[in-house]
This record gives sequence, structure tokens and C-alpha cells, in this order.
Amino acid sequence: MAQHRQQFGSLALGDQVGIRIPSKIQTRIRRPARPDKPRRLSPVVVFVITLSLCLLLTFLAFHRLSENKENEIDLEGNGVFRRNSTVFSKELKFGHGSGLVGRDSRYWDRDDRRRDQDYEENDVLAHPTEQKDHGHDQEPKKEGKERHAGGGLYNEGGRAELETYKEEYENSLKMKNSKEDEYDDDGIDAQDEVEEQEESKEEDESKKDVILSMKAKVSSVVARNASSDSSKDEKSSSSGKSTGSKRKPKHHKFSGSSCQMKFLNSTAQLVEPVENKKFSRFLLQYVDVEERPSGTMNWEPKFAGHQNLQEREESFYARDQKINCGFVKGPEGSPSTGFDLAEDDVRYMKSCHIAVSSCIFGNSDHLRTPYSKLITRQSRKNVCFVIFMDERTLQTLSSEGQKMDNMGYISLWKIIVVRNLPYTDMRRVGKVPKFLAHRLFPSARYSIWLDSKLRLQRDPSLILEYFLWRKGYEYAISNHYDRHCVWEEVLQNKKLNKFNHTIIDQQFEFYQSDGLKRFDLSDPNKLLPSYVPEGSFIVRAHTPMSNLFSCLWFNEVERFTPRDQLSFAYTYLKLRKKNPKKTFHLNMFKDCERRSITKLYRHRAERRNISIQTMR
Repeated sequence: MAQHRQQFGSLALGDQVGIRIPSKIQTRIRRPARPDKPRRLSPVVVFVITLSLCLLLTFLAFHRLSENKENEIDLEGNGVFRRNSTVFSKELKFGHGSGLVGRDSRYWDRDDRRRDQDYEENDVLAHPTEQKDHGHDQEPKKEGKERHAGGGLYNEGGRAELETYKEEYENSLKMKNSKEDEYDDDGIDAQDEVEEQEESKEEDESKKDVILSMKAKVSSVVARNASSDSSKDEKSSSSGKSTGSKRKPKHHKFSGSSCQMKFLNSTAQLVEPVENKKFSRFLLQYVDVEERPSGTMNWEPKFAGHQNLQEREESFYARDQKINCGFVKGPEGSPSTGFDLAEDDVRYMKSCHIAVSSCIFGNSDHLRTPYSKLITRQSRKNVCFVIFMDERTLQTLSSEGQKMDNMGYISLWKIIVVRNLPYTDMRRVGKVPKFLAHRLFPSARYSIWLDSKLRLQRDPSLILEYFLWRKGYEYAISNHYDRHCVWEEVLQNKKLNKFNHTIIDQQFEFYQSDGLKRFDLSDPNKLLPSYVPEGSFIVRAHTPMSNLFSCLWFNEVERFTPRDQLSFAYTYLKLRKKNPKKTFHLNMFKDCERRSITKLYRHRAERRNISIQTMR
């Protein structure tokens, strides 16, 4: 072995001698090491990763779009509606709101109003500065009911005094009801009770269906996960039971208003006041007939006339003038512009001194008769209770058992059938009797308007005394329960798709270009306690200033959108600006007072939507 090692060493150090390495060993040395083969992903993992990426991209795109919509209105700017908008000129680039284009606005409308018992107005008014800090597009924060001593929009100093009259008033009301004769309500009260029960049943059934569907979904998820993990199955089933067992608390029936109101105990000693000398006096006339302009080919007469912007500007002056205010006819031989009434009905309305009016068009509501036990005999004789409706609505009421008697009445309501409606939009048609009561009742001195979803629960004479006569007002309307700035109202209308967004934008930009500013609650010199009204209940004296305001407001609704809450503040402020020496005595009262004298019901359409959503 030693000799063999010595030879091998000498060969390595001496002459180079080729050493033959076996081929197998040579192959092993030269071949590089192969990398490990990548493991193939299972199809399930690939599907999950792909689905996650798709969901992430969808979420980012949706978030980006929502940011663009929220930033459509610059809430921190002054007078700027859109970020990239140019200065809006006062020249309108669209036509009058004829209602002939697009669908009925009731199809746009998803009424965001909560039931009267679902909100507390003082919660909204308590901390107005929070709305400024957090932006108008957020819901106001509620902090409970144990606050609000003396702040807010209104003077609360008289609450303690009004509290002392509560017991006295309730006792007198009980005595009055015991002595007063029982009136025949023609089954209306019983019908309302039945409808209330039906509504509550529908709400309960819809809630039950939602709970059952939630339970079904939870149980399916639990069953799906049971095969994979028994421990998780127990947790998910327990959570499913708790989810299904949690029911939303039922809303209690609204028992009254949060406002203390001191109505008179009786109408026996009530005397209508003489004409108030502080009200502005001027002669207001109306355009009845329009002639065809020369050189026009496609001209057609319109119910509201063809008021240009210059005529619109001049109409805001409280002076002797002739303005457009609906009921405009075309030249002789032209077709009717709409809102046709029977001659007997016209004569009846001319005889009214005090009118309580409402309307139902497009079969949108049930007939709500005023609460007869609180309507005195004196008011039954002196007040006209008139409700306007189309033939379709009358047929529906007749099929439901509410038929007119020989004199054209259903209970207290005098039924006035309107033929040839001036607009295809039923909401816009409803603005005619709402704003133009002084045109429909030319001899009336006072009128009270009720939306068809409200039921009157006070005597009309006591309402006039409380809202107008007591402090010398000529127009009374409540503020909105939740929103007080037009900026907020615009956002809400667009959020709920209450009308065409483009037209809302154009109207809002036009108002800003004409000087409309944000509502400032802290301004001690503000002319209104709120810029947004709750316009379902209006009390007015038919004075020249009140009639002018009603005409101006109607013209804004006719020109732009039928959402009258958008144009109220602008119309009022412009009227005050154009007439600094003539005061319009407007009483914008708290909405809880409106709730105290009226009861809110659902629209027919809302009830149908409930059943449709339940089926889905």
C-alpha cells in the first residue's frame, strides 16, 4: 500500500499523466443540481385569490365613485356648488317646468320623512355648531332628551307659563266633550282605526319576514360550516339564534306633541278681527289671457303663462301690478290650459269666507276626514271643507265604499272634481290648490291647507286665532323637523332621488348666483328661523302680501322643480330684499305644533312599496 501511494504521488507531481475517470462519475460531477419543481396551486386557491382581487377592485372603484358624489357640493366653500363649475349666469338654459318631460315625480320620491312619533325636534336643534363642524351631509347627532333649557331657534321663555294652562285646558276639554252633542262621522273614525290596525299589521308582518329571512340565511351558513368545523358550528349557531331573536322595538302610538300650546277653550266668544292696518296694501291683479306672440310657430298656451326672466324679476315688487299666477288661458279658440272645474263648484267656492282645503291626485292617498268631534257647529256652518281630486281617485274611493251624497259631500269634505289636469306630474298638479287658494276661493279671507296624508284634529277657527290673529300674522308655516339649510335639502333630494339631479343643480346654482347664502343659526339678524319649511300645513290670510308670496312661490315651483322646500327661502328672502319698507308678517312656527293639530298617515304608494319589498 505504501509503495502504491508513492507511485501515485510521483505521478501527480511529475509528468502529467491522463487519469481516466469513469463516465458515471464524470456525469455526476458535470451535471448541475436541478432546482426543486414548483408546487402547483390547487384550483380552489386560484379561484379564491382571483375572487378576492375582483372584490378589492370593485370596492376601490365604488369608494372612488362615492367620494366623487359626496364632493359634488363643496360644503366648505361659499356660493360654490361644484368643484369645477364655472360662474353660473342668470340666463336659464332650460325651459319652464311643464311636467311634460319625464316621469311623475312621485316615482322619483322616496319620502324620507319618519313617522311623527319617531323623532324629537329638540334633539336636532340643540347643537347647531356640530353640523357646521362635521358638514351638512352628515346626520345630526342626537344626545338625548335631557337638555335644551333656553337655547335653540325659538324663544322658550314662555314654556313655564304655558305649562300652567295644561291641566286647566284638559279639564275644560273633557267638560266640553261631555256636553257637546255627538256628531255622525259616517264611519270615518272607525275606518281610520281599521287602517291603523292594517298598517301596524303590515309593519309587523314585514318585520317578521325580515327576521325569518335573516334566520334562514344564518341557518344555511351554520349548516354549511357544520361539516368543516364542529366547534365553529356551535359558535355560529348561537350567534344565529341571538341575531334572529333581536327584534326592533315597536314604536308606540304617538300620544301628543312635545309643544305646549294654549288654544282657546271655545269658539263661542271668538270674534274675527278687523282688517289689520299694519299689513301692506296694494292692488294685485292677475294675467288671465295670453296672446300669441307674433312670428312664433310652435307656441302653445300654458296654465302658468309664459313669464320671462324680466317679468319674473319685476313681479317681486309689492306694488300695484298684474302678474302671472296660474289659470292663464290662451287666445280665443285655443284649447284649455287645464284645471277645469264645474260651474256649480266654482259658485260654491266663491261663497266661502274661510276655506280648509286639500287634494288627492293620481290616487295617491286615502280620504282623511277632519276629526269631527273637535269641529264645532259654528265652524261646520262657516267653514268650507273642500278637497280637490281627479276622476280616477273618485272612482277608487267609490269602489272602497266612500261615495258622495246628493250634495257632493263625503262626510265633511265637499268633493271638487278637477278635469283636464294641467300637468302630467301629479305632484306639480297638487301645487295649484296648495299655493293658489286665493285664486280658487276669491271671496275667502282665510284658508288652511292640509296635505292629503294629514288629518286635521283641531277646530279651524281656533287654528286661525292661534297662528294668525293672536300676534297679527298673515302667513304661517312650520319649519322642517330635521333640516334647516337649503344646502342640506339639496343633498337630501339628490340622495333620495326625489327629482332629476340636473334640474336640481340648475335651480340651486341659479339661486346662488342671485345671492342665496347658507342658513346661519348664530346670526342674530336672521330673517327666518329656518330656510326649509315642513310645507304640509299652511295657514294664511288672503292679504295682498300673502297672495303675492303665494304667486311667487308657485311660479318658482312651476319654473323649476315641484320640490317646494328648495324655493321657499329664496322666494321669501328675495321678496323682503325687493321691499325693505314693506314687511311680510310670516309666522314660521315649530313643527311640533303642526304635529299637535294634525295626524300623519302613510301614502298609498308607501303602503304598496312595503308589500312589494316584503315579497322580495
